[in-house]
Amino acid sequence: MVRQLLTSIATLAAGAVLACSLGYCQDTSNLRPPPYPGVLVRMQGVFVTPVPGVPLKAAVHLESKQRLPDGTTEVRKTINNIARDLQGRIYNERRTWMNPAASGAPLLLSVHIYDPITKLNTFLDPATRIARQTAQPTGGRNPEVVVTPEDAKSGARAGGQATRVTEEDLGREYMENVSVHGTRTSRTIPAERSGTGRPVVVTDEYWYSEELHLNMLVKHADPRTGEQTVTVMQVERDEPSATMFEIPAGYKVVDETPEK
Repeated sequence: MVRQLLTSIATLAAGAVLACSLGYCQDTSNLRPPPYPGVLVRMQGVFVTPVPGVPLKAAVHLESKQRLPDGTTEVRKTINNIARDLQGRIYNERRTWMNPAASGAPLLLSVHIYDPITKLNTFLDPATRIARQTAQPTGGRNPEVVVTPEDAKSGARAGGQATRVTEEDLGREYMENVSVHGTRTSRTIPAERSGTGRPVVVTDEYWYSEELHLNMLVKHADPRTGEQTVTVMQVERDEPSATMFEIPAGYKVVDETPEK
């Protein structure tokens, strides 16, 4: 039961991070990242909102502390680069996880580029030198929307009235020279649904920058799986190089846009 629950959580996490990849991003000034629902061991990274007029480059530091069956804790870290230009185009990496004691940069596994004007998603695979592209329909409105924290709480209540959700306002702080507002959400899962035989409290903490339209810090803690942290650092507010949003030379482009 625990494995099934955690698999479902991992699926939700991947779906939230890929909401933009599937074409559900909106280039509006009030676009916010979806809440992070948690994963079994690893995080997927940070959700870069495709908001025009707010260029940036940054390094996203990810740390995962997994609770192992023997009672020890396995720690893994990685660093992904992100960027957004004046048009709202976004660049987001995924790299391998490493032991904190290891030297060198983590291996680049994939890159996602999204253009909110053309609705074109590009997925780069450095191992195969293949660029998969998917163009989303430009007319109408998608029925799916990016989930807000309020939606997440409502969904928890609808999915099971026994799950208790509380939210705490953590006030304002400054991170990377921008103001951020903190919120901590706690979900108490009753013993009969936790898979452990006892109540479990899962906490998610978000520090959101309205100026950058970005979660600068996300913390997730679940006593069944461990702790994960995503921290945005080394923020540069200059316009990124246009080459970051282009397909590198030597890549084979594969159009995967569904036929109408």
